[in-house]
Amino acid sequence: MRYRAVVFDLWETLIDWDRESAAAMLHEVDALVGDGFGERWNRSSTRYNAPIRVALAEAEVPEELHEEICALRLRYHRRALVPREGAVETLRRLREDGYLVGLITVCSEDVEVLWPESEFAGLFDAEVFSSSVGYSKPDPRIYLHCCELLGVEPREAVFVGDGANDELAGARQVGMDAILIHREGEGPLWPGLDDWDGPRVTSIPGVLDVLER
Repeated sequence: MRYRAVVFDLWETLIDWDRESAAAMLHEVDALVGDGFGERWNRSSTRYNAPIRVALAEAEVPEELHEEICALRLRYHRRALVPREGAVETLRRLREDGYLVGLITVCSEDVEVLWPESEFAGLFDAEVFSSSVGYSKPDPRIYLHCCELLGVEPREAVFVGDGANDELAGARQVGMDAILIHREGEGPLWPGLDDWDGPRVTSIPGVLDVLER
């Protein structure tokens, strides 16, 4: 079947998640607000589903520190929004070949704020940020919303991701097909995907090969 749309995850799909840098950023925030921020942040129900200042308030960060912490987080995310090898070229090639290209990402508001200045700006026909829409993968609404923005039925789209947040099963649940991505020479990052029964790739350009089969 020829799909009309290809929808991508962001973290560990189009960009790498640098765990060391993320931990260092949380350590900097801890130094400002006191130990335990990381634990409170991870317990937060709004960190990826609401504006960043709402999430910071839920994590018990004093309002007078919000601006400084937002600036710190933006510095981290600006460094993180670096496309993996071949990602930009693949996105352009997909659109040249007539595919609609979408993004669905579970992220804090920082990513959406920085998106216009990233190398990804202008490469997607639809972008869905969980912090903006208020719900995350694998909520069916996030996939259906992206398909609606693209103007396609779910069965006409394929989702590409590393499998975090049960995102591949979530895509299938609404009728999309799914492609698993993981690094060359390594297994999937998340439990339960070693026996993935769908297509898998070890690079973003590999998606083109799957679509041509």
